[in-house]
Amino acid sequence: MGVFGFDGQRRAINPAWSRVLGYDEATLLNTPVIELTHPEDRQKLAQAIQRLANGEQIVDFEDRLRHADGSYRTISWTGVPAEGVFYGIGRDVTEYRRAEEALRQAQKMEAIGQLTGGVAHDFNNLLTIIRSSIDFLRRPNLPEERRLRYIDAISDTVDRASKLTGQLLAFARRQALKPEVFDVPERIWAVTDMLRTIVGARIQIVTDITCERCFVEADVTQFETALVNMAVNARDAMNGEGTLRVHVGDLSRMPPIRGHAGGPGRFVAVSISDTGSGIPANRLNQIFEPFFTTKEVGKGTGLGLSQVYGFAKQSGGDVAVKSKVGQGTTFTLYLPRSDRGIASDDRDHARGTGPDDEGRGCRVLMVEDNLEVGRFSTQLLQDLGYETTWAANAAEALKLLDEDASRFDVVFSDVVMPGMSGIELGREVRQRYPRIPVVLTSGYSHILAEEGRHGFELLHKPYAVDEVSRVLRRMMRERGADHV
Repeated sequence: MGVFGFDGQRRAINPAWSRVLGYDEATLLNTPVIELTHPEDRQKLAQAIQRLANGEQIVDFEDRLRHADGSYRTISWTGVPAEGVFYGIGRDVTEYRRAEEALRQAQKMEAIGQLTGGVAHDFNNLLTIIRSSIDFLRRPNLPEERRLRYIDAISDTVDRASKLTGQLLAFARRQALKPEVFDVPERIWAVTDMLRTIVGARIQIVTDITCERCFVEADVTQFETALVNMAVNARDAMNGEGTLRVHVGDLSRMPPIRGHAGGPGRFVAVSISDTGSGIPANRLNQIFEPFFTTKEVGKGTGLGLSQVYGFAKQSGGDVAVKSKVGQGTTFTLYLPRSDRGIASDDRDHARGTGPDDEGRGCRVLMVEDNLEVGRFSTQLLQDLGYETTWAANAAEALKLLDEDASRFDVVFSDVVMPGMSGIELGREVRQRYPRIPVVLTSGYSHILAEEGRHGFELLHKPYAVDEVSRVLRRMMRERGADHV
């Protein structure tokens, strides 16, 4: 507990401050509040103090304070304004937040475990399509109509495989909740193929969406994980055979749930119903508890539905369940509807530029450590009309640039390479040769997942031919505009 001035200075503190943070009382009283606060939390702390100065009470405000050993402790505050000062009561929630993150990761990993078998099965099916199509394309005198059909089959199959790996990587990321505005029906359609993979061919998925352009603000990865967990629960309840219904609707208020009164406001409701065995009434109050499961040992950890509950609550919503033994169960996820739409994606303005965008006259330094990918990508760029030089690693690429940087118009580099990574290479090129643009490509990089693109253009593998050409040509146009 402490007494604070609105100038950010502590006026009085109790002994718990020294126990939690490791400083003596004199040091704490003579050090401004902002100085011990984590740099990322300082702005929101200043805003909270201003609210207190305006007479508002603050509840459940969290910031991180630096311990004497250099680590940070997470403190949850209640602040009450008074005459010329405010009173703060803090609770150390550091270990609770760590345990919460560990539980969230365990829930996520269980979802990945459910996905793994289905994804492996699907990939074998996809590879079968690709292999069979290639075998037919090698046959002489194949009619043009059939040749085009097999080519389209390969292209569509690669798109499906790319989608599967992207979804699996999204689940695997270790990251804090990152709320963003997204359209719920759009996300439902996007993950339907993955849900089919999870529940199996003997379960029919029926989708009913009565709410078009229904936006919510929540963590997309956690939303998709919740859908997976509800689908897995439904699959197991139906013993792998039945009908799974997904319904999305718009409500003007949240109904009463588990004895709690409902509340006004617009909500998006996502319901997943099954035709399974149902849940006995005496178990309904336990199903959202962590590690509670009715499955056999080794069949489940009991974390799936607790993830759904935790995600709903953290997002300002709730989850309800209705069930009849022998008839089935319906889980309904309620999320507050957002009035903010999604900002238009400038990628929509740059799609499908066609064959006229081939790279005649453009000189590309391609950096790729994988021999097969390097040979193929070099041939691909040359077939598009680019003058291509292949470097097997970042050191070789820098050597070529140092010898004569004027030979190249753009650097096209993989991200994950032994030694210097593509990001480090890009920074070096940007510093030494600021007029040469850098395009990065990667199937997956933990650095990109955690820290973003670092200001570089990024192509995700597998990439389409026209996408490569479009991005390289655009980089060339921007380079030419900068030199005017």
